[in-house]
Amino acid sequence: MQQILDAILAGGPAADDLAHLPLPESYRAVTVHRDEVDLFEGLEARDKDPRRSLHVEDVAMPELGPGEALVAVMASAINYNTVWTSIFEPVSTFGFLERYGRLSPLSRRHDLPYHVVGSDLAGVVLRTGAGVHSWDPGDEVVAHCLSVELESSDGHNDTMLDPEQRIWGFETNFGGLAHVALVKSNQLMPKPAHLTWEEAASPGLVNSTAYRQLVSRNGAGMKQGDNVLIWGASGGLGGFATQYALNGGATPVCVVSSEEKARICRSMGAELILNRSEEDWRFWKDEHTQDPREWRRLGASIRELTGGEDVDIVFEHPGRETFGASVYAARKGGTIVTCASTSGYLHQYDNRYLWMNLKNIVGSHFANYRESWEANRLIAKGMIHPTLSRTYPLDQAGQAALDVHRNAHQGKVGVLCLAPEEGLGVRDHAMRERHLHRINRFRGV
Repeated sequence: MQQILDAILAGGPAADDLAHLPLPESYRAVTVHRDEVDLFEGLEARDKDPRRSLHVEDVAMPELGPGEALVAVMASAINYNTVWTSIFEPVSTFGFLERYGRLSPLSRRHDLPYHVVGSDLAGVVLRTGAGVHSWDPGDEVVAHCLSVELESSDGHNDTMLDPEQRIWGFETNFGGLAHVALVKSNQLMPKPAHLTWEEAASPGLVNSTAYRQLVSRNGAGMKQGDNVLIWGASGGLGGFATQYALNGGATPVCVVSSEEKARICRSMGAELILNRSEEDWRFWKDEHTQDPREWRRLGASIRELTGGEDVDIVFEHPGRETFGASVYAARKGGTIVTCASTSGYLHQYDNRYLWMNLKNIVGSHFANYRESWEANRLIAKGMIHPTLSRTYPLDQAGQAALDVHRNAHQGKVGVLCLAPEEGLGVRDHAMRERHLHRINRFRGV
């Protein structure tokens, strides 16, 4: 890989000549192992340590198929799906790989005793398969994580509805926490030229998810003047939701867990902030019983900030811990849009507050290619900014995943793959200079 990396770092004609450089037979990657799926048996989720299950090792270079591309990964990032993979919850991802492997002879490549994880990347195209015409070796790219087959009519209005829709690096193999990744060509998008490799890698999954969940008509369809309650508003997902609310003429009501995270939201331009450590909501009396009085206390705190208005949209992703409160807090006719369940996926809520107040619950899962392209385009235009807070080398991917697992992070956690150090990859220095104060602000610098 050193010859490939040297060509990428040299740039110009050297990078354009990547198609003529030989590919190695193996590459470094972060993996989980099928024979370790019982590693954490008997432990509570919070006690499971990704540093024990995530391995950094050499794996075989996968065969390149039609419509696919091999990408030299300069940087990647940690998402909750990587955490779930690493602790084998709620299920082992090897079941996903087995099912995918039965789909076709080509997909059989993914069913292996190891799983290369990771659903983000920024890098350089090395090879393209038959039928790929929009991308060439040497192109600098980022990747969104939607993998679709599109052999069914169901997916052609919205590719997220394709019956063979999968999240790359989670439900497929050969993900982005590696020196090389295998992607479908319709996952690729241009790398924003004013960003470093690690900055460009960090938004992919969460930025596209936030765009669909909040902005797209497939999600909440946010409009100007909306009040939007955003749980975890300074985090990797919530940080983008906060930016979209501000850019779209809405008012974010940011829920955070510390004064430091409140400061990050204020640096984005948000003014209405609820600090959970100060409010001390106890939505659950015990493991089985919620406390509606605490829901009402949340609603009162929101109205105090908004001048008496309830929220039009609740941006949900914590799940079990907050969902009952979220359904209560939305205004009559409002929308609760959910894309995850990081605190537990068996939700409970009082249905009276839903049906009698004509509220809507909308499920939102990642984004289609068009939504991902638009979300990436807004970053390339400098209208939305990465929320990267810390970057680790590939060999410390386990520690990076542990940070996310234990909510010890702010914004996204990046991982350097082939990039030898932070700060590389900027092509448009003039644009970077124009937006540097915002980039630094969102990185907490």
